Amino acid sequence: MPEPQAKPAARLKSISPQFPVPDVVVAAEYYRDKLGFKILGYFLDPPVYCIVERDSVEIHLGRLEPDATFSPNSSRRDGGLDAYIWVTDVDALYAELKERGANVIEPPTVRVYNCYEMVVKDIYGFRLAFAMDFQNP
Repeated sequence: MPEPQAKPAARLKSISPQFPVPDVVVAAEYYRDKLGFKILGYFLDPPVYCIVERDSVEIHLGRLEPDATFSPNSSRRDGGLDAYIWVTDVDALYAELKERGANVIEPPTVRVYNCYEMVVKDIYGFRLAFAMDFQNP
């Protein structure tokens, strides 16, 4: 009798953080101009939503309601991050983002948890870490 085939488990492929922002266009242009993302498109006119992409990373930007306030994680937790993005070369990205004029608030550093990372703050205060595993040479 043939063995029953195991059903393959569902696999998670990626994550796309969604940041509430006062101005979708201003946010998207910052991601394009300072962080090297591509604007995939705006939704509605005036824009209420936008997706930006760089390589396999997408970030969604949604307009806040007029009476709403936003608060990046760092405003609620010291050192809080809003996105943790794995990269292949932190040093090369650091050089690029500095050249573009991005707000790098923590230069590349080896952390106690064995990651080499830098932290960038976007125009509205969201903090993104760009990281790679650290291996001693």
